[in-house]
Amino acid sequence: MNELVLTGRDLTLDDVLGFEARRPKVILSPDAIRRMARSVETVAQVVSTGRVCYGINTGFGAFANQRISAEQVARLQLNLVRSHAAGTGCPLTPPLVRRIMLLKANSLAAGFSGIRSEVVETLLDMLNADVLPVIPDRGSVGASGDLAPLAHLALSLIGEGEAVQGDRCLEGPAVTEAVGRPPVTLAAKEGLALLNGTQASAALAMAGLQQAERLLLSGILAGALTVEGLAGSFAPFDRRIHQARAMTGQRAVAALFRQLLGESEINRSHEDCDRVQDPYAVRCMPQVYGAVWDTLRHAAGVLAEECNGVSDNPLIFDDDILSGGNFHAEPLAFVSDFLAIAVSEIGGMSERRTDLLARRVNPGLTMFLTDTPGLESGMMIAHVTAAALASENKSLAHPASVDSLPTSAGQEDHVSMAPWAGLKLLTICGNVATILAIELLAAALAIDDQRPLRTTAALEALHARIREIVPDTPGDHRLDKEIRAMAEQVGGGALTELMPEKRTGALDGARD
Repeated sequence: MNELVLTGRDLTLDDVLGFEARRPKVILSPDAIRRMARSVETVAQVVSTGRVCYGINTGFGAFANQRISAEQVARLQLNLVRSHAAGTGCPLTPPLVRRIMLLKANSLAAGFSGIRSEVVETLLDMLNADVLPVIPDRGSVGASGDLAPLAHLALSLIGEGEAVQGDRCLEGPAVTEAVGRPPVTLAAKEGLALLNGTQASAALAMAGLQQAERLLLSGILAGALTVEGLAGSFAPFDRRIHQARAMTGQRAVAALFRQLLGESEINRSHEDCDRVQDPYAVRCMPQVYGAVWDTLRHAAGVLAEECNGVSDNPLIFDDDILSGGNFHAEPLAFVSDFLAIAVSEIGGMSERRTDLLARRVNPGLTMFLTDTPGLESGMMIAHVTAAALASENKSLAHPASVDSLPTSAGQEDHVSMAPWAGLKLLTICGNVATILAIELLAAALAIDDQRPLRTTAALEALHARIREIVPDTPGDHRLDKEIRAMAEQVGGGALTELMPEKRTGALDGARD
């Protein structure tokens, strides 16, 4: 059976990254249900004895010193969800919402949050039936949890929010009724348990990581095709060069280039040329893309740990209830920022290689890869588009995590900005998919112009795939649709299937 059992301890990054493709039925383990019940008992004892515990019988944030009577603790949780549902912007995409729901349920399954298993099972019933809360993408600063996004998730559980199920729009009680459950009536601590957490920040970072791996592999493919389009040297990929530096990612990337750049008629045709060295954007791909490779592995390690992280506050350990700061998303902000810088560099090098293809570094090509230079402009403005996006990425790659604005009257005086870091990362990924698409189109033209000479078997397969998507069309014509079609292939990871090895990604061994 295609089933995923949540224990709060055993969710892997592969489970999360592969969830969209596999879509297993998700259930709570019996052990998780027992642990959750024990934490609920502790919360009940706090309420009955009047022991002061943050968020159970006190206000929130700057109101932490305000005591709440036992008769009002349930009302407190309802007010929390309603008041914190203040998100704005566009709804998060269904894949992101599914990941948020999965990560939230697994965090609560750990049994440190004082929430009933029935609440989480309602959430999982919605996930399994693909009833997805409408969650705005703006409104969280990534500390004290992703409060606004998760409040909109919680709002759908209590019969006051919105959700979608395929083409159906659901509202109010109809959301939970769509899975045969009544709206949840929140008990003490349960609203806070649903809202406190870094699941939105984590889902964004994980989506960025997954896209970054596809872009890295696509960048290697595009770069290899450009080497041949430029009649470039294979020498910079020699094993001995990369063994001398001993960087893990660099060696792995160079090995992939060697697999792509084997025997080639194009390469043999310029063995006696007088070009001594290629420009850096070609010659230094193993060094730069190797650094990206290592960045992805680092990010995968952090995000693998986050899969089973409990980012609620306060946390319940048997009879002890401890306030801390696990809701602070700084690790996720750093990872998203680091990935944004790395992915920007994939695009930055690609734009430079498109420029090299367009200005006759290979004297066998025409300027801007035109059929009739002057009368036609060829790839001139397609390169301008790549340059515009590469420049945009430089601004977007500025780290969000170095910014902090105090909130809640200064009580929450240092925040991570992790959600914005993740949203910027995804925008950069989209831009880089387009930049790589432009390079691939230019490199394919450069290969066409060197016929009847042929490149390597691996790159001939890549060229053939490009021509399936974008047939060779002589003369000037609109390029936007061709760029968009190729960018969709790049962003979706379709081209990575052409790698000589089926599983060659930087995340191998780092996401389990």
